[in-house]
Formats: sequence, C-alpha cells, structure tokens
Amino acid sequence: MAVDQGQQQASSESMATVAEKAPITAERKVRNDLETKLPKPYMPRAMIAPDMENINGTSGHKHSNMSVLQQHAAFFDQDNDGIIYPSETFRGFRALGFNPVASFLFMVLVHAAMSYATLPTWIPSPFFAIHIKNIHMAKHGSDSGTYDTEGRYIPANLENMFSKYARTVPDKLSFKELWHMTQANRDAFDFFGWIASKLEWGVLYVLAKDENGYLAKEAVRRCFDGSLFEYCSKLQKGAVGKMG
Repeated sequence: MAVDQGQQQASSESMATVAEKAPITAERKVRNDLETKLPKPYMPRAMIAPDMENINGTSGHKHSNMSVLQQHAAFFDQDNDGIIYPSETFRGFRALGFNPVASFLFMVLVHAAMSYATLPTWIPSPFFAIHIKNIHMAKHGSDSGTYDTEGRYIPANLENMFSKYARTVPDKLSFKELWHMTQANRDAFDFFGWIASKLEWGVLYVLAKDENGYLAKEAVRRCFDGSLFEYCSKLQKGAVGKMG
C-alpha cells in the first residue's frame, strides 16, 4: 500500500504545473487539457495553425505548401514572386487600413530589421528585399515561441499564452495583459528582441482589437497564419463582415 501511495505521489508530481517555491508558476497557469480536443498540441505544425476551437486551422485559408511563418509574411508579397520589396510592404500596410505615415514607418522598420537576415547571399541588397523562403532566419528572440526556429507553429504555446495572461476575459488580452506578456517573454540583454516584440504586438493590437479594447485569441491565431491580414484587407474594402 505504501508503495502504491508513493507511486501515486510521484506520478502527481511528475505532471505538476505549479511549484510551491516558484509563485510565478501559480500566477501564470498553463492548460493541462489540450489533448482532449487538439491532437498532439505540442507537435509543431508546418502548414496549418490550429487551436482548441479550430483543430484544422483557418477554414478556407490556402497554405500553398508554405510554412505557417511564410504564410504570415506572404500577404505582403503583392506579386507572389517570393520576394517582398519595401513598396509592397507599404502597400500591404495601406491595404490593412494604416495611414501613409504609419505605413512608411513600418516599412522602414520591417525591411531594415529583416532584409539582410533573409538574403540568399552575404552581399547586402540595395533594394532591402525580404526573401520569404528564408523568413525563418529573421525570427528574433523574446517572442512567444509560437513559431519554432524553422517557422512551424506550436499550438500549445498559443493556448498557454492566453491561459497565462488573459485574466479579465478568457481567450482575450487587454492592452495591459499584452504588455505583461511581452515583458514576461523577454530574454536577458536581448534589446532588439524586446523592442521588436513590443512593436509587433502593438501593431497587431491596433489592427485587431475589438470595440472593448481586447485582442481575441482568434485574431492572434489568424495573425500567425496570415489569414487575418487577408480578412482585414477585405474588411477595408467592405467585402466581408466584421469578425465575431
């Protein structure tokens, strides 16, 4: 009997998500029910971005055999040649509803930060082009970890993002909660990653927050596979209704 009790205690401890002497583990809770709805939630997905509510990813969204990270960037490839030029990024942000000044600023920041890392050669491009094939090489630190280093998508990390930080409304993040999330994801001395993460999530918040000032998990998930950009562009043209 004592052996059985010891085995039960060991089993319980091996699955514990909270450590008594690490209060932060109780404050930032993670989900332990993911596999009840989502098969193998910790397995990186190469081409689709599922979650508990959308186990097959975004309905109607074409992955075109690209990685999820490549799909995220592909919206800005206006001519579908696999290369994003600054002018295309500018037009992409304008299509999303940002004004010319903001679109120009985002264009400069994006291409200055990402172009060289994605080039197929060591020689810098005078055109500051971003090559979608190598977009995984532009992944920075201090992020959510939802993309792995090859540009695949990890469903469990999206779910844990909301279980840890969505305190006010389940599956939605307020601006304050979003700020706390980016603070918690910071890697030591990764100044570039800190700034990049704040800017990326800030732009997403402005783009997709609802009328109550919350960023929904569905909007975040669809940002990861790029379908949010397609939706917002059509919304600007009046071609679709507002996301629920």
